[in-house]
Amino acid sequence: MKVHFDQQTDAVYFRLDDSKIIESEEVKPGIIFDFNDRNQVVGIEILQVGKRVPASQLKQMQFEIV
Repeated sequence: MKVHFDQQTDAVYFRLDDSKIIESEEVKPGIIFDFNDRNQVVGIEILQVGKRVPASQLKQMQFEIV
């Protein structure tokens, strides 16, 4: 999985695998899922991250694996 945060566009993108994106759908305002040819979610984009996450938390991401 790859994570990219673009400070200029205030968006974060989670790429789950490298398969070709066939379709994208905004499932909630500012939340976009990318789908491959098997209708699997392969990417998730979150827009306006600064409005959703406190600025202090944007400098560091923490992941928990269970």
